Amino acid sequence: MSASRIKVVRFDLWIDPVFDERLRAEPGFDLHVGAAAGPVEKGVSLLVDAHVFHVSPAKDELPHWLFVDSELLERCPNLLCVSSGGAGYDTTDVAACTKAGVAVMNQAGGNADSVAEFTLGLMIDVSRRVAESDRRLRRERGFSREDVMGHELRGKTVGLVGIGHIGRRVARLARAFGMNVLATDPYLTPEEIQRRDAQPASFDEILRLSDILSLHCPRDMSTLKLMNARAFASMKRGAVFISTARGGIHDEAALSVALASGHLGGAGLDVWEQEPPPLDHPLLGMDNVIATFHTAGVSHEARRNVASISAEQIVAAMKGGRPPRLVNPEVWPAYAARFERTFGFVVQHEQPTLE
Repeated sequence: MSASRIKVVRFDLWIDPVFDERLRAEPGFDLHVGAAAGPVEKGVSLLVDAHVFHVSPAKDELPHWLFVDSELLERCPNLLCVSSGGAGYDTTDVAACTKAGVAVMNQAGGNADSVAEFTLGLMIDVSRRVAESDRRLRRERGFSREDVMGHELRGKTVGLVGIGHIGRRVARLARAFGMNVLATDPYLTPEEIQRRDAQPASFDEILRLSDILSLHCPRDMSTLKLMNARAFASMKRGAVFISTARGGIHDEAALSVALASGHLGGAGLDVWEQEPPPLDHPLLGMDNVIATFHTAGVSHEARRNVASISAEQIVAAMKGGRPPRLVNPEVWPAYAARFERTFGFVVQHEQPTLE
C-alpha cells in the first residue's frame, strides 16, 4: 500500500528555523519534533512510522537511545532515510543502515567556508601566538614582546590530510597567504589534487615536509588514531598541528607528549575525543595549544546553510530524487525497491554531482 503523506522526525536539539519552515511549507510533508530529554518510549514512538529521521551528528550531545543503530532500525520498519545534520555522521551506523535498506545522507560542504576560515584562524593564532599573548597580558607583567614572538605563514608549507569540500577551500586560502600547499587524499587522483590548488604527496611526505599539518579527513576505521606517536615523531621539529576534523583521528595523549617534549611547536584543536574535554585535560594546560569547542562550523551562515541543504535534500529524496550527498551509495537498489513499495513510484537512479 502506498503512503499518502511523508513523515519526517527530528528532535529538539538546536537547528536553524529555516529547516522547519521549509518542510512545513511543503505539501504532503508532516514534520514532528520530539523531546530529546523526554521519555524514551515516547520519543521512539515518533520514529516507529517515520519515513525520514533527521539526526544530530553530535555524539556527545545526542542521547544514545537516538543513535541510529541496528536496534533503532529494527523498531522503525518504515524508515527510508537518515539525514545527518552535518558533514559528519558519528551517531549513525552506516553499515546497519545499508543492511536495512536505509539511505544515509549528510550535508557535506554546507559549512565548508566556515570551517576553512576557522582553520586559517587557528594557523594564524598558533603561529603568531595570539591567544598566548592575550592570556599572558591579562595575568602578568614583566614579559617582553619578543617573549611571545611567532612566525609568519608566508613561505611555510602546509600539509592537508584530505582535500574535499573543506580542504580545497583551505588550500585556496593558504595560497592567498603565500603558503606552499601539499595534500594527500585516497579518494582523489594526483591530477584532481592539483586541480584543487595543492601538490599531491604521500602521508609520510606530508608528515616530513609540513611546517603546519591540518586534518580534513572523515573519522572512520581507516583514520582512527591516524595521528599517533609515530606520526607526531615523524613531523618536523617545531611544526604545528591543526585539527578541525573529528576527535579520535589524533591520539590526544601522544600529542600531549609531542608538545611537552618540545618536538612540536603548537596545536590548534577544535575537536576532541570527549566534547567538551574535561577541565583537567593536559592539552588545556598548555599555552601553545589553542582549544575550541567544535565550533569551526558553527557560524550563523553555516548553520543556516546546513539546515537549508538538509531540508531541500529531504524534500528532493522523498519526491524520488537520488540525494547528491548519499553516504552509502551501495544501498541504492534495496532503497529504491523499498521506496517504490512505500510510495508507489520509481526513484531516479542518477546521482547529481557536487562541486
